[in-house]
Amino acid sequence: MKHIILAAAAAVLMLASPVSAADIEVSGQFMRATPMVGGNGAAFLTIRNHGGDDRLVAAEAAISKSVELHTHVKDGEVFRMRKVDAIAVPKSGTVELKPGGDHVMFMGLVEPMKEGVKVPVTLVFERAGKIMVEVPVLAAGAMGAAPMMQHGPGMKH
Repeated sequence: MKHIILAAAAAVLMLASPVSAADIEVSGQFMRATPMVGGNGAAFLTIRNHGGDDRLVAAEAAISKSVELHTHVKDGEVFRMRKVDAIAVPKSGTVELKPGGDHVMFMGLVEPMKEGVKVPVTLVFERAGKIMVEVPVLAAGAMGAAPMMQHGPGMKH
C-alpha cells in the first residue's frame, strides 16, 4: 500500500513539472475538471521571473473558442471576473495565478475537461516570448497542484 501511495504522489508531481524559458519559470499549473462542452474553464499557475520586468500578454489553447487573461474585482459586495490586457511579472518576482485572483480563462470549451488529462497551453510574454506548458486537469473544486521542488532556468530535473 505504501508503494502505491508513493507512486501516486510521484505521478502527481510529474503532472505539473516546472517549465522554464529565458528568465521565466512556470510551475504548479492546473485546471479543474469541467463536465460540459460550451462551458468555461480556468488555468492557474505560478510564474517566477529570474530576469527583468515582463508581462503575460496572452495565452493560446485549442480547448476553447477563446482564451483570455482574467482577474477578480470587487463590485460592491460581489467579486466579478474581468478581462485584463496583461498580467505584470515584476523583475526577480513571482506572480500566482490562483482561484479567486488572476487566471487564464478558457471560454466556450470544445470538449469536457476530464480529470487526469493534460492540456497544452501556450503562454505569451512580452519579453520572454511563447512558453508552452502542459496543464493537468484535476478534480472539480481542486485548489492547487501538489507542492514540488522548484527548478530555475537552465536546471534539469
